[in-house]
Amino acid sequence: MMSKHFKRLIFSGIFACATTWVAAQSAEEPPKNWFNLDPKTDKVNGVSTEKSYQELLKGKPSQTVIVAIIDSGVDIEHEDLKDKIWKNPREIPNNGIDDDGNGYIDDVHGWNFIGGKDGKHVNQDTYEFTRIYVKFKNKFEGKKEADISPADKKDYEIFLKAKKIYEKKWEEYKPQQEPVNTFYVNFQYAKKLLEAYWNTEELTMEMLEETPTKDAQIERAKNILMQSYSIFGSLDESKLKEYKDYIDEQVNYNLNIDFDPRSIVGDNYEDKKERFYGNNDVKGPDAKHGTHVAGIVAAKRGNGIGMEGVAENVRIMPIRAIPNGDERDKDVANAIRYAVDNGAKVINMSFGKSFSPEKEIVDEAIRYAEQKGVLLIHAAGNDSENIDEGEHYPRKESLNERKNATHWIEVGALSWKGGEDAVGNFSNFGKKSVDVFSPGVDIYSTTPENTYQSLNGTSMAAPVTAGIAAVLFSYYPHLTAVQVRDIILKSTIKMPNLKVKKPGAEEGDALVNFGDLSVTGGVVNLYEAIKLAESIKPTIPKR
Repeated sequence: MMSKHFKRLIFSGIFACATTWVAAQSAEEPPKNWFNLDPKTDKVNGVSTEKSYQELLKGKPSQTVIVAIIDSGVDIEHEDLKDKIWKNPREIPNNGIDDDGNGYIDDVHGWNFIGGKDGKHVNQDTYEFTRIYVKFKNKFEGKKEADISPADKKDYEIFLKAKKIYEKKWEEYKPQQEPVNTFYVNFQYAKKLLEAYWNTEELTMEMLEETPTKDAQIERAKNILMQSYSIFGSLDESKLKEYKDYIDEQVNYNLNIDFDPRSIVGDNYEDKKERFYGNNDVKGPDAKHGTHVAGIVAAKRGNGIGMEGVAENVRIMPIRAIPNGDERDKDVANAIRYAVDNGAKVINMSFGKSFSPEKEIVDEAIRYAEQKGVLLIHAAGNDSENIDEGEHYPRKESLNERKNATHWIEVGALSWKGGEDAVGNFSNFGKKSVDVFSPGVDIYSTTPENTYQSLNGTSMAAPVTAGIAAVLFSYYPHLTAVQVRDIILKSTIKMPNLKVKKPGAEEGDALVNFGDLSVTGGVVNLYEAIKLAESIKPTIPKR
């Protein structure tokens, strides 16, 4: 499941509380372009991008670096991205021939591993725990541990875990679907009624408060809108619709045991070694998440529109492998291999899930990237959990070797607010599992059809870090992936005495040391990373 920002919403007396994705909406407005600003000069937890270009990189030569974005898709025609999209130099567009012989026909700008040869796409998919529950339901449902053979013990344990999560989610979301949809219809009717009452197309909160309640129908309409406003802070129906759509997606797709869209792709899903399937449409039906991620890394700098990406001399390679639901291990492994084989130096992975039944094939792809000198940047996730103690995949620990990948950075999300609110309240953390923190709250970036939006998530924090890595590779091409990783980690800005709210903490809970939430206890910083990179000279090979 691609990383999203989740928060708790309670509709008093209408339906139960639920967890849902929402766009960034802070009580205060963050400084524009805050993630690129400097902590000292601008008094905000940015990564000093602008300062770096002004003071350290001006006039320095650089090489173009390819950054692969494994995600939901990227709008490659976006005004702020179209000049920064990778183009396969050996592929002739739209001739139906695999010109470069890499196994992917017409992969001019990347590849789509969740599309079919007929041009159709997987948009929604189930969660991995739903798939596991379905796979073993007939075999294990109703059986006790004593009934299970030694050969089936492991599968049985996984089934029980998946079943527990599945049933909890189903019991949370299914009862909400009908009342949420009813409330949405009632909201639309109520808004139209009061707009007609006030003879306006833009109903304001002031009008709503002044609406008399002598008429029962008007009073009911007013109460519905007031209730929605108290939750979403707006009379715009878009946020309510987003919530409704989220609940529908959970019930109709993610948790639906009868839903299986994989036939769209047309591969032999049981063949985990199969690599050549999909299509060349890298945008797909819902490219919001991937386009936002791509903009953070590479939106064109200095063009006077939209926003500024972190990396200047960079090309984005879109690889579509993440649906609205949980990604599949086979697709992730193939996406990593495609990126490596086609010249990516950095791979951004803003997605994650709680089960990985084919982790071994993902581990093989991760080792392949390591052998080829490619750096992997992964979002830590948005469940406010200590992932030292839980399951979160993909992860830097190899299943068989029990050691961490040396070319992997796990990223938590930082807020612009500072002080005890410095950490994104949704961010996962872990003294062993999360390497660094990076800006991930109220991040303004590109979205499809030449639009822009602020979003929250470790999904946004990872590409800030990926952008830093791309800058280092660009200006210091002699550096290896391991060296770039070490530079980013060693150059973090430490805040050892900062007390912060632990993600997921309740009101009144004790604060914790920021330094205890990650391996480095620090925040990534491009300026400091460049200074450290300057000290690492190219190795002269021995004759």
